[in-house]
Amino acid sequence: MAQKLLPIEEIVRKLQVPEKHVERCSSYGVKLKLSLLTDPDLPRRGKLVLVTATCPTKAGEGKTVTSIGLGQGLERLGKKVVVTSREPSLGPVFGMKGGGAGGGLARVEPAEKINLHFHGDFHAVTSAHNLLSAVIDAHIFHGNELDLDPERISWPRTMDMNDRALRRITIGGTKSTGPERKTGFVITAASEIMAIMGLAKDRDDLRQRIDNIVVGFNRSGNLVRAAEFHATGSMMALLNEALMPNLVQTTEGTPATVHIGPFGNIAHGTSSIISQAMGLQLADYVVNECGFGSDLGAEKYFDLVMRTSGLTPSAVVLVTSVRSLKLQGNGELVPGLPHLAKHAKNLQGFGVSVVVGINHFPDDAEADLRIVEEYCSKIGVPMALVEAFSRGGAGAEDLAKLVIAAAGASDTSKVKPIYNLEAPLQEKIKTIATTIYGAADVAYSDLAQEKLKRFTELGYGALPICMAKTQYSFSDNPELMGVPTGWTMKVSDVNLSAGAGFMVVISGAMMLMPCLGKVQRGFDIDVDADGNITGLA
Repeated sequence: MAQKLLPIEEIVRKLQVPEKHVERCSSYGVKLKLSLLTDPDLPRRGKLVLVTATCPTKAGEGKTVTSIGLGQGLERLGKKVVVTSREPSLGPVFGMKGGGAGGGLARVEPAEKINLHFHGDFHAVTSAHNLLSAVIDAHIFHGNELDLDPERISWPRTMDMNDRALRRITIGGTKSTGPERKTGFVITAASEIMAIMGLAKDRDDLRQRIDNIVVGFNRSGNLVRAAEFHATGSMMALLNEALMPNLVQTTEGTPATVHIGPFGNIAHGTSSIISQAMGLQLADYVVNECGFGSDLGAEKYFDLVMRTSGLTPSAVVLVTSVRSLKLQGNGELVPGLPHLAKHAKNLQGFGVSVVVGINHFPDDAEADLRIVEEYCSKIGVPMALVEAFSRGGAGAEDLAKLVIAAAGASDTSKVKPIYNLEAPLQEKIKTIATTIYGAADVAYSDLAQEKLKRFTELGYGALPICMAKTQYSFSDNPELMGVPTGWTMKVSDVNLSAGAGFMVVISGAMMLMPCLGKVQRGFDIDVDADGNITGLA
């Protein structure tokens, strides 16, 4: 049975957060004020531990459960811990994957509220994004002083819901609505505002990043930025509360922040820099989850987030499972094991210590678990079985001990990105494709080549790369399992996220607005007569 939640005041006291840095916003959670970041009495002292995974199945691999369980396990060993996780998007909640708050005895609580509206952060991001969209069209309607080219506006609209019908829409076309033009919606987790919120260090940084957003081109071919529409102040006001991390607790009362939710396959896929920095001031260990497999979330952390934040991980937990490795081996475990080794080797290439956590499912055969254990020993990577779902922190103590040892022996000065920012954009893309994914080469569409050339000429060639590709394979083909070699990565498009500070490189058929399938997780969600939400896993 899950333990009864502690009063949120007890979680605040556990971390010894001064009252002046706390803003209460619900009975189960508080906001941590940005003043905490500059408190001289709270210097950085903790170690950062990333949690990533092998390429997942469509149901996920229990990465969130393992992250939360690890935090609980570390606390059981007497360590002061903060688990930093992303806010769940309603897309997965009602779509294929379900909730993003963990499960079993390893959840952030109250999971039902966190999975749905929570403290309104997603709504704030959605509103700020759409305010800029509305201001752009109002500007055009009222004379278009900036001479913005309606055919070259790249700023879409957003909503936090899977709705395939809104991917491409036509707006305007009447005297009262303005000129007709084509646009579309992206899901809120794919909004550049969400990425900006995750990477902003403080309010001044947030303001500068919003100003730097590129919304399109004018008819002379010059970039038009958000600052020119004088909406930054209003957007800042909408985002003011959302910029502050949410402090809650896990099933066992371990402190956790839940903040910002960019997807890992189309954005940088990790919780906010602010929440991680605060955690490192308050705890011995910060356990931070990265989205999807290490080829996506972890690569982006080391090459993109780490450069922005200055926060260097002391260890990485690589989560896998028997069912995941069997999928990568086309139904067989042993042929799937090199997939695990490739992920581990990639992570070691960044100079960080790696520990494998095998998420134990009830139907796992003991013989299969022993095979994975023996393989990890063979490739020289420490491994622990994780049963956090069924046993909570007790089921992750073995992993916690390995993490403490790995982090303690770590030399963070050796942890480095795999490419130089000053390298040409195509060289950086090829480095990721060949080193991390195992591609033999990269092929570009005419559109992608043209955009890379143009963005370089405009002064954006030194930006880091944010790859947008399938999470189900090392390759850009979701059906290609294992460790594919000899393949060519196809880059179909390139988008500039100047406010976030990265170049989005799209490979394969990536969608920024997901869709609902014929069978949806939302079919199981309901509310009982007492107002309790049910079926939200």
